[in-house]
Amino acid sequence: MAAAVKHLTPVTLELGGKSPAIVEPGVDLATTARRLAWGKYTNAGQTCVAPDYVLAIGDAADELERELAAAITEMFGDDPRTSPDYGRIVNERHFDRITALLDSGTAVAGGEHDRDTLYIAPTVLGGVTADTPVMAEEIFGPILPVIRVPDLDAAIAFVNERDKPLALYAFTDSEETKRRLTTQTSSGGLAFGLPVAHLVVPDLPFGGVGESGMGAYHGAASVDTFSHTKSVLDKSLFMDTMRVVYAPVTDLKERILRRML
Repeated sequence: MAAAVKHLTPVTLELGGKSPAIVEPGVDLATTARRLAWGKYTNAGQTCVAPDYVLAIGDAADELERELAAAITEMFGDDPRTSPDYGRIVNERHFDRITALLDSGTAVAGGEHDRDTLYIAPTVLGGVTADTPVMAEEIFGPILPVIRVPDLDAAIAFVNERDKPLALYAFTDSEETKRRLTTQTSSGGLAFGLPVAHLVVPDLPFGGVGESGMGAYHGAASVDTFSHTKSVLDKSLFMDTMRVVYAPVTDLKERILRRML
């Protein structure tokens, strides 16, 4: 953007950020955990729309943590490093950055890592608070912190106190909760019951808002974003009806214009 502004070149920016997932008590936590694990650990967490952290409401946290651990085993086996479906970190710099975040909580699943092979196990961190290092930056790796909040009001406040995320996910059976999250939060995208997948729906514009970006693309939105709509006006010279607006202004002209408007 800094380079483009020198030439007055418009830009569309997708900037990522920390995408929260809100989980309410009473939902199917086993299914929720499987979907979160799929969204988080695809490409070892190195996707821009991966759930960055979980806000577990009320008493949902303990069971959710257990279900997340079970989902990891179901998808990647007892030792994910041997799974052909689990990736590695892109380079040593990012490996060092991500592993430094492991001390932000207690690993209730995973935590193992090997710098020689750039392997970091799919990890769930419990005991995480808002002021821990893992909450200070986009993780972009296979660490999923679980933060406990007392109610939906606290979850909404937590999201709104931070940069606007590229995506906001929620797992709830309540239509009222869906309405409140739709109207009381701001994010590039909002998905209920499934993370990440909105990125591949052609008819859904994809992009961020505020700190997570500007503009959107996919389908018709791409045409709007990457095209310039030129306004074209064509007024015939036959019978100059424009004379009613030319000076001098008279009472008659004013009465005609008021009737027209």
